[in-house]
Amino acid sequence: MTIRPAGAADIAGIRQIWNAVIRDTPITFTPEEKTDDALAAMLISKAAQDHPFLVAEQDGRVAGFATYGQFRAGAGYARTMEHSIILAPGARGRGTGRVLLCTLEDHARTRGVHSMIAGVSAANPAAVAFHAALGYAQLATLPEVGFKFGRWLDLVLMQKIL
Repeated sequence: MTIRPAGAADIAGIRQIWNAVIRDTPITFTPEEKTDDALAAMLISKAAQDHPFLVAEQDGRVAGFATYGQFRAGAGYARTMEHSIILAPGARGRGTGRVLLCTLEDHARTRGVHSMIAGVSAANPAAVAFHAALGYAQLATLPEVGFKFGRWLDLVLMQKIL
């Protein structure tokens, strides 16, 4: 497995993984599928902000991706980031997520980031356990803040001081 910055050639693989999660799971509360143009714009925006957008490549295919961005707008939040990490089904439970997240955290540390936030769907207990195993403390559960598939979903907020 190789972890590297995402490029234009990765957009189709990222879209395929992300849209399956959007379409079929409550892992993300987002109901709108990603387009190639939106993903290309996201890669450009992340690069301009010096925020990584990484892919895990396995056997020549995108197996997952991860990125981070500022937790909330404003200078007072400039050293607190929130990450996103999504894996293809075949990459789960194989260490791919761990390597992606640790690489993101290393990148963040070198840029003076103090705190990393994970907003995890409570409908994804495996992700809560994953983050806890990597040192994220559960801070709060925000009840019924997401709505998808005709039901309300809770959001678990977790944090790691880098």
